[in-house]
Amino acid sequence: MSEQKVMNRWFVVVGGILIQLCLGAIYAWKAFTGKLVAEPYGFTKLQSQMPFFLGLATFAVVMAFIAGRWQKKVGPRVVALTGGIVLGLGYIVAGLAGTSFWGILLGVGLLGGAGIGLGYVCPIAALAKWFPDKKGLIMGLAVAGFGFGALIWVKLTQGFAFGPVDLTPGWSGLYGAGWTANNVFILYGIIFAVLVGLGSLVMVNPPEGWKPAGWTPPPPRDGVATGGVELAEKQMAKTYQFWILFLTFTAGATAGLMVIGVIGLFGKDSLTASGISLDKADVIAGTAMGLFFALMNGIGRIAWGSISEKTGRKNAIILMSAAQGIMMIAFYFIAGKEWGLYIGAAVIGFNFGGNFALFPAATADYFGNKNVGTNYPWVFMAYGVGGTVGPLLGGYMGDAQAWIWAFIPAGIACLVVAALATRLKPVEAPALA
Repeated sequence: MSEQKVMNRWFVVVGGILIQLCLGAIYAWKAFTGKLVAEPYGFTKLQSQMPFFLGLATFAVVMAFIAGRWQKKVGPRVVALTGGIVLGLGYIVAGLAGTSFWGILLGVGLLGGAGIGLGYVCPIAALAKWFPDKKGLIMGLAVAGFGFGALIWVKLTQGFAFGPVDLTPGWSGLYGAGWTANNVFILYGIIFAVLVGLGSLVMVNPPEGWKPAGWTPPPPRDGVATGGVELAEKQMAKTYQFWILFLTFTAGATAGLMVIGVIGLFGKDSLTASGISLDKADVIAGTAMGLFFALMNGIGRIAWGSISEKTGRKNAIILMSAAQGIMMIAFYFIAGKEWGLYIGAAVIGFNFGGNFALFPAATADYFGNKNVGTNYPWVFMAYGVGGTVGPLLGGYMGDAQAWIWAFIPAGIACLVVAALATRLKPVEAPALA
C-alpha cells in the first residue's frame, strides 16, 4: 500500500496549520479582557474570564462527545469545515451583542468553543495516520499553529511592536484605529470561517492500510509504548495509563490556561505594585502575552515534539511538567519586574505548548495510532477541566488581590503529576480484556 499513488502528505500538514492558526484565537483572549473590564462593558475580572473558560470547556466536551466519533464516520474534512463555520458564527454573534455579557458569553464561549472542538481533532486524527513514523514532531508542527495564532490575533489589535522593534510603524493596531471589541469580533469571525474552510479542503485520511514508503512499524521494546496496541475508548478508560495522562494534562492545562486568562491583569497589578506606571505596565503585559507567551507556546509545541522523539514521550512529559511547576511558583515572585514577566511568560508558554504535542502522540503510543481520533478527545477532556479551574481560580484570586493562591497551588500540582508520570508503562495484554 505504501507504493500506491496518494496525495502528498505534507499538504495535510499545511492545511492543519492553517486550521489551527484560527482555532488558536481562544488564546488571544487577552486582547479583549482589558476592553471588557472597562466602560462601556464594565465586566468584573471574573466575568471577563467567563467566555474564556466556557469556550475551553465547550471545546473539550464537543471534541470528546461529537467531533471524535463524527470525523471517524464522515472523515475529517466535513467536520473541520463545520467547525470553521460555527467558530466564525460565534464571533459574529459576539460582535453583534454590543455590551451584553450573555451575548458575548454565548458567541465566544458556547458557539466559538464548539467550533474549536469540532475543528481541533481533525488534523490530529488525520496526521496520526499520515505520519506514524514522525508522530511527535508532526503533532507539534501541526498544533504549533494554535499557539502562533494567538500571537497574530493579539497583535492585530495592538500593532506589531515588540519592545523597541516596531514592524508596523505608525500603526497601533485595530484598537488604535478606533475599532471596538465588537468590531474585532465580527472581523475575526469572517476570517476564521474563510481560512478554516480552506484548510479543511485537504483534511482527508490516507487509504486503508497505507504506510509511508520504506517505513515499517517499530518492534516492541521493553518499557516503551510504540502504538502497536489498539484500544477502543472503553478499553482505554480501564487502564491506569489513561488516568495518569489525564491527571498530568489537567495540571498542565490548569497552569497554562490560568496564565493566558489573567496575565494581562496579573501583570499590570504586579508591575504597578513595583512602581511602574499603569500605561507602561499595560504595554509590558501585552508584550509578555502577545510576544513571549504566544511565540514560545508555538515553538514549544514543535520543540517538545522533537525532544520526545529522542527521549521518549514519558521522559519528555516528566521533564516538561516539572519545569512548569518550578516556573509557576517562581513567576509570582518575579513578575513585578519587566524581565521577570517576560521570562516567566516565555517559559510557561513554552512548556504549556508542549502539552499539545506530547499528549496526542502519547495517546497514539499507548492506545494505538488507528483510534487516536476517538481516544484523544477523552484525554483532551483534561484540558476542559484545566480550562475551568485555571481561569476561574485566577479570576477569583485576582478579584481578592490574592494572586499567590493562584500560582503556588498550580505549580505544586505540576510537580506532583511529574512524579506521577514516572509510573507510566506500556499497556499490557491483560488490560485488553
